[in-house]
Amino acid sequence: MMRSPANKTIFWMIGISAIILFICSSLRHELFQSTALDLGMFDQGVYLISQGKTPISSFTNYHILGDHAAWIWYPLALLYKIYPSVYWLFAVQAIALALGALPTWHLARQAKLNESQALTIAAAYLLYPLIFNVNLFDFHPEVIAVPALLGAVLAVRNQQLGWFCLSILSVLGCKAVLALTVIGLGVWLLLFERRLYGAIAIMSGVVWYAIANKIIIPLIGGDAASIDRYLFRYKYLGNSFPELINNLFFQPKLVLPKLFSWDNLAYLILLLIPIIWGISWQGIKPLIGAFPCVMLNLLADYQSQKDLIHQYSVPALPFLILSVIVSLSLGKGLLQNKRIIILWSMVVFLSLAKFTYFGNQYLQSLDTWQATRNAIAQIQPDKSVLTTDEIAPHLTHRPLIKLIASPAAQINLNMFDYVLLNLRHPGLSSKPEFDQGLFKILQLRQDFNLQYQRDDVFLFSKLK
Repeated sequence: MMRSPANKTIFWMIGISAIILFICSSLRHELFQSTALDLGMFDQGVYLISQGKTPISSFTNYHILGDHAAWIWYPLALLYKIYPSVYWLFAVQAIALALGALPTWHLARQAKLNESQALTIAAAYLLYPLIFNVNLFDFHPEVIAVPALLGAVLAVRNQQLGWFCLSILSVLGCKAVLALTVIGLGVWLLLFERRLYGAIAIMSGVVWYAIANKIIIPLIGGDAASIDRYLFRYKYLGNSFPELINNLFFQPKLVLPKLFSWDNLAYLILLLIPIIWGISWQGIKPLIGAFPCVMLNLLADYQSQKDLIHQYSVPALPFLILSVIVSLSLGKGLLQNKRIIILWSMVVFLSLAKFTYFGNQYLQSLDTWQATRNAIAQIQPDKSVLTTDEIAPHLTHRPLIKLIASPAAQINLNMFDYVLLNLRHPGLSSKPEFDQGLFKILQLRQDFNLQYQRDDVFLFSKLK
């Protein structure tokens, strides 16, 4: 059967978007702007899995499953079996984010919108600034949940129980906290769509949240990986998880001032402004699925959860798009004109997407780029390395790599075969005085040799 021009267009849109996203994240990495704790630790873990080794990150010192119980790393490791490269993660992220446009298109057509309207909503999804921004911010497995959540709703509408369960399973495998989003999805489906699917989603979310946080993470990750490590974001509610829950429900004087703050108002405006043209009271029901994610962000005393740069709002995006689809299918919303919608989406994208980083922020260490590449090329595989936050993701295919994150006197240099310093750009985890002190100590030690130096980049190697 011949595909319609609109069908071909949606695949072209997805393909071009995926290529652009992949190029941008790869270029950022090549410019030494990716970081250890949101890319390096994951790359190291997946690499170790692919090599049949225990995936304990040397950055965190716990098993990769201890980080959010995300079992999705194991199927991703199959790609590293073909060829071990961090660019697989960039490719998966780009494809997942772009692929969300496909179920968006099908859901719009299923809602009786014409092909042109469906393409407009798919384009608005791809132009939503969070798509571009989170793609730049290293790698986060929850991006895989975006097409999976939209696919789950599509499966409900098509009464495909098997595909629905597979989609839900994929979402849960990306991050333990996404169980709350699955529960939110289930509540919406139970109340307004199909009860069986809603009940399955609620039960799956509840069971997995309990298993992940009460069994997997404590057993594999230990205290270092427990849910308590995130309590600093909600410290105004208490110093332990039970205290936090108690105060959340029984201390409105603590909660309400934080909830109804100017920061939260600004966050909600950021979240809604890209698709404000399609928001209506009639289309509000799907937003029940976004409630857990958005509420966690509103309650947090952590600014990164209140922007369109980081990954924390990713689980809300599918439900924002679903709300727009419902509104337009009912003839509601502020705008119906396709050209104006596209124009609005482009203006918001140009205003909020961080492509400008490639013209300033990402070029800050360009003066040491070649020297850093030369130094990395001299480091032997599998040897232990101590280096900076931005260099580390280029050297994570080894069991032991650490960051310069403390004074030199506190570092056990006997652990490392190489120490790679960039005195001009110490990196996020370090301070100039840390690097300078370490440099002086290495110069005095007889068991380390200065193997390479150029443009304030120094590679020390341990003598055999």
